[in-house]
Amino acid sequence: MAESARTPIGEVWMILMDRKKLAKLMLIQGVSQRELAEMAGWKSHSYLGRLLRGDVTTLEVEPAVRIAMYLGVGTDDLFMSRSSTGVGQSAPRRKAAA
Repeated sequence: MAESARTPIGEVWMILMDRKKLAKLMLIQGVSQRELAEMAGWKSHSYLGRLLRGDVTTLEVEPAVRIAMYLGVGTDDLFMSRSSTGVGQSAPRRKAAA
């Protein structure tokens, strides 16, 4: 496929579908917020706390994959992926040639 024919994927992020399910998995497996946040690659456990409280619902793909792998579940068991194509969002519209 030619380089110019490719569609840009834009940003990709994950949405936590069920915060209670995440909390339950952590409880059953004896995993603390600090431990899981560290495995996700975060320096602090505060964002994980915000996810568990429902204050935020989105996170980047890599931490979501790390969390799911560490808990031994599929990424799609906890998260739903979303993306923005970015097509036409910031570029000005061109007038049609007369």
